[in-house]
Amino acid sequence: MADFSQIALNHTADTPIYKQLADSIRSLVDSGAIQSGEKLPATRELAGHLGLNRTTVSAAYAVLEQSGILEGHVGRGSFIAKIAKPDRSNETTDWESLLPPLDSVAPATPNIQISFANSRPAQGAFPLESFRRLTKEVIDSPEAAQILQLGSPHGYAPLRRYLLAKAKSADIARSTDDLIITNGCQQALDLLARLFFSENRGGGSGVAMEDPVYHGLVRVFSRAGANIIGIPVDAAGIDPALLQEALQQYRPRMLVVTPSFQNPTGATLSLERRKRIVELAQRYSAVLVENDIYSELRYQGPPQPTLKELDESGNTILLRSYSKVSFPGLRVGWVIAPQPVIARLAEAKQLSDLHSDQLSQAVLLHFAESGELDLHLERTRIAGAERLNCVLDACARFLPPGSRFSRPAGGMSLWVELPAPLLADSLLRRAAERGVDFLSGRYFSARRPHNRGFRLSFGGLTPAEIIRGLEILGESARAELASFTNVSPLEPVAALV
Repeated sequence: MADFSQIALNHTADTPIYKQLADSIRSLVDSGAIQSGEKLPATRELAGHLGLNRTTVSAAYAVLEQSGILEGHVGRGSFIAKIAKPDRSNETTDWESLLPPLDSVAPATPNIQISFANSRPAQGAFPLESFRRLTKEVIDSPEAAQILQLGSPHGYAPLRRYLLAKAKSADIARSTDDLIITNGCQQALDLLARLFFSENRGGGSGVAMEDPVYHGLVRVFSRAGANIIGIPVDAAGIDPALLQEALQQYRPRMLVVTPSFQNPTGATLSLERRKRIVELAQRYSAVLVENDIYSELRYQGPPQPTLKELDESGNTILLRSYSKVSFPGLRVGWVIAPQPVIARLAEAKQLSDLHSDQLSQAVLLHFAESGELDLHLERTRIAGAERLNCVLDACARFLPPGSRFSRPAGGMSLWVELPAPLLADSLLRRAAERGVDFLSGRYFSARRPHNRGFRLSFGGLTPAEIIRGLEILGESARAELASFTNVSPLEPVAALV
């Protein structure tokens, strides 16, 4: 039976005592202190317990009975009515109030036939027959059972040895370096952001990076609480003079640079700029992170040395990946850095996902050691050069007068700047209606909005798709221009060189 001693009545209040009693019993029912179907004390008994007149209790019971909370049965007494529990099946948790806001990501656009939005290799170029054969050989090997076991957070040991040996033979890695396998380059960036910015470890709280820059890089460091410092990019990559000004003013803890075929502009740093950036990072004590995932996709001209190779201190952290040169879905990247850095990255990775998938690592190692990777890379470079020449020619032919576009020597993307009054988002909406899309400049903003800029990613398209896609973009731009009045004359199309 319920404990009625917790009922408190105020005899000096304006509310009648019987009403106070009825409200108190109702509260006990609502709280679950009195259960549905439970018998209440007789009016005489409860009156004696509370020091009230019996008629006062009877009046309270009457109020409860009228409201459906109480049921009186002659000869048996008064009972709490069996009230059905409210149906809460349609009630949901307010997840939006519990979770952090979503970052700005490009929404999926329906009915797209030609997409310049994704920086990825052509699916039709995957050497699937070789992949099936090599995968079967790995699965049929004596090491298969061990490969399918739990592994080290550092990665599959044979692949680590292979990659580190290659890096040392190229004078990229030193004896003081180590290597960790990650789930693509994106996880490497995430682990570095957590390692250097999630906790206050002294030094600056900022990270300097190119602007425009790969949107996943901005998002991962912003989530870690880093202050984003955007350094403008020109046709030759990040500007060392502007970089020095930022390093002097903000003293960032880290500098992240993509020296070869930068995403999204396609720009490549000259040897002179590379040396200067290494020197500036050392002078201002910024951790230098080199995002080198596109350098294998050079279609013309001699290769440039990595920043890590140029860094005589050995302190540069180098990120690489198989995603852009083989099978993106296998998610195998790696980090080469001084041993203390790799040790902490391995600790952070173990907390995150224990280790990367070992079967993917073993297959990619077999793919590389068999010589199939080199053959695939050669085919990829030939096809990439054809696509690059095609997109450059189509930009010159179809983009509106006054447009500027970069001329990369490799990679998968180039950058377009529209003439006023055109805006990238407005052009995208018009082009998407005709089945063509791209990523507008605002998705690549570190600081500046880039409202007239956009990225054209051509690596996954055929030459015919590239030509037709640029033709539609040009027609959409002309239609957009026609919607403006008093448009000033525009300059001829110029390449960003």
